[in-house]
Amino acid sequence: MPEHQYQTFAHLTTPNAELYRQVMGVLMQAKRRFVVHLRPEDVHEALVAECPDGVAAPDLRTVTDALNNLEEWGNLRADPDTSRVTTVEDFHRARFLYQLTSAGEAVEKALAAYDEALGKRGALQAVALADIVTQLRALLELATVAAPDPAKTHLLLRGLVDRFTDLAGNAQAFMGSLQRTIDLHDADVDAFRSYKDRLIDYLERFVKDLVTTGAEIATLLHRIEESGVDRLLALAARREAEDAAPGAGDGEADDPRAVAFAQGLASWRERWGGLRQWFVSEPNHPSQAKLLRSRARAAIPQLLQVVASLNERRAGRSDRSADFRTLARWFAQAPDTDAMHQLWRAAFGLSSARHLTTNGDTLAEETENPVPPSTPWAQAPPVVISPILKRTGSYERRGRPNRIVDRAEHRRLLAERAAQQAAQTAEARARLVTTHPTRLRDIGELDATAFDLFLQLLGDALAARRPGQRAVTTATADGTLEVRLTVLEGGGTAQIRTPAGVFGGPDHLIEIVDLAADSVEERSA
Repeated sequence: MPEHQYQTFAHLTTPNAELYRQVMGVLMQAKRRFVVHLRPEDVHEALVAECPDGVAAPDLRTVTDALNNLEEWGNLRADPDTSRVTTVEDFHRARFLYQLTSAGEAVEKALAAYDEALGKRGALQAVALADIVTQLRALLELATVAAPDPAKTHLLLRGLVDRFTDLAGNAQAFMGSLQRTIDLHDADVDAFRSYKDRLIDYLERFVKDLVTTGAEIATLLHRIEESGVDRLLALAARREAEDAAPGAGDGEADDPRAVAFAQGLASWRERWGGLRQWFVSEPNHPSQAKLLRSRARAAIPQLLQVVASLNERRAGRSDRSADFRTLARWFAQAPDTDAMHQLWRAAFGLSSARHLTTNGDTLAEETENPVPPSTPWAQAPPVVISPILKRTGSYERRGRPNRIVDRAEHRRLLAERAAQQAAQTAEARARLVTTHPTRLRDIGELDATAFDLFLQLLGDALAARRPGQRAVTTATADGTLEVRLTVLEGGGTAQIRTPAGVFGGPDHLIEIVDLAADSVEERSA
């Protein structure tokens, strides 16, 4: 592309870039109100109305010069304004009406999209997962029909792709903003702790929805592919190619609809492949949903580490980076050079060696007979040092030693809390371990600790199961528990009661084996 076509971006690098952005913003607002032309007086009036209190608005001459510059760069088009000409002098005076050019409007739309992308925080959309399940179920019904309706198929695929694109884009933006939050250092402790609690609850809720809904989405994708997804993609591509217009370079034998159909079919296959890779894991290639779930889970302890670091700063523990920033602030606020030297000596102690023994006598001697810093060492008066310092190399001040803080009570509380948590975890493991394959609906009621462990085990098993696979076996990360999950055809719905409510889903056959207990029994035998 020739360089002169980029001149419409020239106003972004000028000293008055903010004024040019404001002027273009006024013209874009007028465009949205279906106003085609604006006079310089109209632009100036709009800028004065938008100017905040206490800020001087640009005068009419400045606005007119900005409009002329934008017209030279190609952002605006200037047409002679003859509507208010009443005399010959008015006719010869330069009066123009300004409107956006196509290039100028494209630049403003691109800048708006750029600003929106930078400020986008994103979200983990659990509702989008439910919408994708609904659309896949409808698509599965069409896949089982001998002659699916092309319009319904096309609309369903379009809605599915749009919803999935929104889900993936928001998840990427949210995880990026979450990492910036985790990397936060200077934050208000109380505000961050309140935000942390809400954020962890938000992450845990999405992870639970992703575990349950992601497995159903993977199953629906597999069933649709078995029913012939390529046939549905071809219907959507053919419907889009119906209105293909002939191009200037097409020959007489070239059918534009055939070319558009081939391109559209390749595009739909690529989108379907991306959707499948998001929810279905392959050997050595985990799905994006599984990676997102792992990333969200890993963010929770990282957030807790940030809070612990902030609490340590509040408690007064040493933080070298924070100390240096505070010291730099004190240096910047020092009134003069002498104060900076005093602060340097107080902070780093890099003073003369004559500070070894300082008392009333030595201070009086230094006051009466000051020694210039340029005095050679051999010609300077001797310095009296302590015999202990000469003999041992260290000097201990007289008086009582510092009192040692007794941490026994704190260690006891931490040990009790750790033992309590270990007992709760062991009780939950013992509650979940089965001696034989058990249906989910026969598990009954679980407390909060046991349910959290059960949900983690169930999520690992569902994530490891590939589409079409009836039984799966997986183990926990520490290798102490093994989970065997089997699909039941027509098994109905299972419900597990918890203190937070009732957890429901398709019934499965599950067996949880405690590998650590088995190894202990083998060693004892």
